[in-house]
Formats: sequence, C-alpha cells, structure tokens
Amino acid sequence: MADTQIAVFGGGCFWCTEAFFKMLRGVVSIAPGYAGGTTQNPTYEEVCTGETGHVEVIQIIFDPAQITFENLLDVFFATHDPTTINRQGNDVGTQYRSIIFYTSPAQQVAAEKYIADANASSAAGRSIITAVEPLTKFWEAENYHHDYFARNKDKPYCQVVINPKLQKAKENFGKLLR
Repeated sequence: MADTQIAVFGGGCFWCTEAFFKMLRGVVSIAPGYAGGTTQNPTYEEVCTGETGHVEVIQIIFDPAQITFENLLDVFFATHDPTTINRQGNDVGTQYRSIIFYTSPAQQVAAEKYIADANASSAAGRSIITAVEPLTKFWEAENYHHDYFARNKDKPYCQVVINPKLQKAKENFGKLLR
C-alpha cells in the first residue's frame, strides 16, 4: 500500500460519511474516528458531549491512481452543508463541524484552493466555513461504528437520513463509483 494516501474529513455524523465514501472507486479502506481535540483516547460518549474538541471524522485510505484528492473534495463538499457552523441537519455541536484535516502540504493547498474558488463563484452568497487544519492524531472509533450503515440498513436513522444522501451521491458521482 505504498502508493496510497490518507484523507481525513469531518462533515457531520461519520455513519453517513463512511457510507458514501465506501462507494467510491479507489477507496481502499475507511475508518470512522475522532480528530482535532485534546482528549486522549476519546470515546463516542465523550465526543458527543462536545467538550473534547474532537470532530467525528472518517479516515480514508485511497489510491490516487484511481481517485484524486480533488475528487474526494468534490464528494465531501457535495454530501454535507459546508456553510453551517457546528451543525449538519439535526446533528448539532462542535463534534459535527465541517473540517478537512490535511496529511500533506499538497492536500492543504488543494483544500484551501477548493474553498477559495467555491467562495469566489458562489451565487448563493453563502460562504464555505470548512476549517482546514493539519492532522495531529486520529483516534479510531469503537468497533460498533465501523460499517454502521451496512450493518443497520433497516434502522430508521439509516432509512431517513443516510439512504437519501446515498441516492444523491449515486446520482451526482456515478463516474466515481465502484
């Protein structure tokens, strides 16, 4: 896996983000987790309080020969609301803030350029507030969060929240799907 790269995104509940990034060609693996805070070895319950400083994130290992970081940015920005502070739908709190944790200088440049270009061309007048910060530590989430959608498709949250987002992603990103 020497030719892979790592991207880390926070765009709301990691159950949702994990589900649609798993559909993409070139994504080798995804792990839900926490980043950006001060608490060591955080738990889901601690992160949910909003007091740890951590964000629910996904760590994506991808093959840049099959999918670019810029492709991942396209999907990231299209599958959550990057214009709201500390909120994605009914999920409210700092743990749901929109953020990109870059793992290389090239990712930092690409993310900052993407945001600047999107804000310059925004006809709606709503600016992207997504933070761009270096990844200092990724804490993997508890096992029951991994593949949550795949294991719980019939649960109401999956049917009402995740399924519509997956359908939208399939419609908009067909060329990037497996």
